[in-house]
Amino acid sequence: MEMNILYAAITIIAGFTLAVIAYLVIGWLTKRAEQTETRLDDIILAAVSKPIVVIIIALSIYSAIILFDVLPSSLGWFETDKVVSAFFIIINAWVASIFSYNVFHIYGGMLAQKTDTDLNKRLFPMLEVIVKYVIWFIAIMLVLTEFQVDITPLLAGAGIAGIALALAAQDIIGNFFGGAIIAIDKPFKMGDRIKIDSFIGDVVQVGPRSTRIKTSESMIITIPNKKVAESIVINYAMPDLKLKVSIPFSVAYGSGMKNVRKILLEIALEAAEKTPWVIDDPAPSVYFLEFGESSLNGQLLLWISDYNKTWEVKDWVIGRIEERFAEEGIEIPYRQIDVRLRDRKNIASS
Repeated sequence: MEMNILYAAITIIAGFTLAVIAYLVIGWLTKRAEQTETRLDDIILAAVSKPIVVIIIALSIYSAIILFDVLPSSLGWFETDKVVSAFFIIINAWVASIFSYNVFHIYGGMLAQKTDTDLNKRLFPMLEVIVKYVIWFIAIMLVLTEFQVDITPLLAGAGIAGIALALAAQDIIGNFFGGAIIAIDKPFKMGDRIKIDSFIGDVVQVGPRSTRIKTSESMIITIPNKKVAESIVINYAMPDLKLKVSIPFSVAYGSGMKNVRKILLEIALEAAEKTPWVIDDPAPSVYFLEFGESSLNGQLLLWISDYNKTWEVKDWVIGRIEERFAEEGIEIPYRQIDVRLRDRKNIASS
């Protein structure tokens, strides 16, 4: 018996030695793999490195116990094929979970960078966790089946729990899939100025649950992704940064439409020459749109190179309109109400 214990100890020591050698070899292979262009070899080595070491140690211990009969009778169950099968199921699940995590983490990030989206920040981390849990759930079910444990109640309970969880978290799930639709459809990207319902701002974050925009008043508005996916989204940054700016105006009757149009177009062309924001292609235009109560009303339309400069352009152009109209004697009317009073005595005598 003592010799058997000695041989078992030598077998275990040999197993540990072989495990150390395998660990060093895999480390050397990992460094060589880092020098290659493909990432698949890195993923495979990362997935099998630790499990191989564990398998070598476990096999050496198992061989020592089986070959030299040093296991107490009370632990005889350890020698069954079920334990061996369960062990390899767990090892395979370990390898599969590491492999799937690295595939989604590495190739998912590469795909997101190529497609210019935020998939690596939203979808792939979620998929990494989901796939890992699914793999381990299947592994646990297989282990229980190996030991002839009835898993039907567990599956039924998991199904009921899943339905209850889905009902309780339907908003969260809806927002998550809304984020997935945003990532795939790409109606906007980080930094774009968008309008959703009555909210206008620059996109600062698109998360798995919500999208955040920063308004011109430096306020952060958080909008659920489900609402974003269902709403009409206006993107001021697509297809480019150009934006048409409309500047309304009013002139008194008798000002001369031709002269007013000429002055406004001159102001627009002057803005294109003297400011870095206004452009002359497309050309500016002037439209008279309605006869007001005391004025002719219209709009000056011009194009700017950056939608962020709307206020600066309006301020400059409106200032020049006021100056030029004053120089040309063109009146900017204001609303007037004529009130006539009649003498009561005259009314009575009549």
